[in-house]
Amino acid sequence: MTFPTAAQRGQARPLLVYDGDCAFCTRCVEAIRARIRPAVDFRPWQELDLPGLGLTEQQVGRAVQWIGAESSRASGAAAFARVLSRADRQWQLLGTVMRVPPVSWLAAAGYRLIADNRHRMPGGTSACALPPAERR
Repeated sequence: MTFPTAAQRGQARPLLVYDGDCAFCTRCVEAIRARIRPAVDFRPWQELDLPGLGLTEQQVGRAVQWIGAESSRASGAAAFARVLSRADRQWQLLGTVMRVPPVSWLAAAGYRLIADNRHRMPGGTSACALPPAERR
């Protein structure tokens, strides 16, 4: 089964899907747009046809999702590294480094720690909390 590419979705840029109900996630996206300014479209999953994109609510509730050219996919820290790779040179370097072990392992662990505790982060609310069964 194949899923729509950016061009098929009518977009020339990759898409980062995030949880629009989470205040912490929304604030992070706003900060990334304002400060890093990557060539990426950001959309809350609540506004999308998830099955049409090949995503489930469980996937998007657990981590950000990257949908790039030719149906390339990434999730969590790997998705964030791809976002950085689509920004200015200094961010591109960081994005590249984040994709290489052992830095990628540390980035994944850090992402998971933040995602599991996003309701405790600045701007987070109880709506940001994952159910205990989905935290791992």
